[in-house]
Amino acid sequence: MRLRVAGIVEESFVDGPGIRFTVFVQGCPHRCPGCHNPQTHAYEGGFWVEVGPLLARMEENPLLDGLSLSGGEPFEQAEPLAELAEGAQARGYDVMTWSGYTFEFLLAHRDERPGWRRLLDASDVLVDGPFLIAQRSLGLPCRGSRNQRILDLHRSLAENAPILHPL
Repeated sequence: MRLRVAGIVEESFVDGPGIRFTVFVQGCPHRCPGCHNPQTHAYEGGFWVEVGPLLARMEENPLLDGLSLSGGEPFEQAEPLAELAEGAQARGYDVMTWSGYTFEFLLAHRDERPGWRRLLDASDVLVDGPFLIAQRSLGLPCRGSRNQRILDLHRSLAENAPILHPL
């Protein structure tokens, strides 16, 4: 399975806790004004990669703590990202996913869009909500605006309600 990416950072220290393998997907319907990654908005940009080789690249680095899925909008390519996230978890990595959609929206529509349920289930932490320039804050960990939440996704899914992660 393949996905269109804007870029890959094989050792990121800013995209979640520890050392992360970060995949920035290409394509975003939100197009938030002031977005940190506006080059990821176009669906036809970036380049294609296969999921298998990405997992192999992760395995080559014994220092990695986890996989981070950012964008663009990861849920626009939920099926290949779910495969990547499931493979990462099977190898002992945690998975952190960013989305411009809110948890409530993803939960309400998880069975309507291919791969949404799988990607939610294969993610440990979700940073949700659109970037809002009026709520921008440079001091927030792992997010750009105060409206965005860092959620413990397993607990949130079990309780059908957003549960904040202590990150």
